[in-house]
Amino acid sequence: MERIDITTEFIRLDALLKFAALAATGGEAKLLIQEGLVSVNGEVCTMRGKKIRPGDKVAFEGRELEIESA
Repeated sequence: MERIDITTEFIRLDALLKFAALAATGGEAKLLIQEGLVSVNGEVCTMRGKKIRPGDKVAFEGRELEIESA
């Protein structure tokens, strides 16, 4: 599991995918989310603006990210 530190209260799911280099662009992140390829805390999430907070876990293509507060 990969740990991602954020310095804000939350990060949007699409921004997280770009920040973690799982998507090259915001458009790519949007498509990945809309196609149901990303899960948050074990459930498929299709809302690109979903607020991801410390303690949440995001998974995509075998990579799992755990969000922590910096």
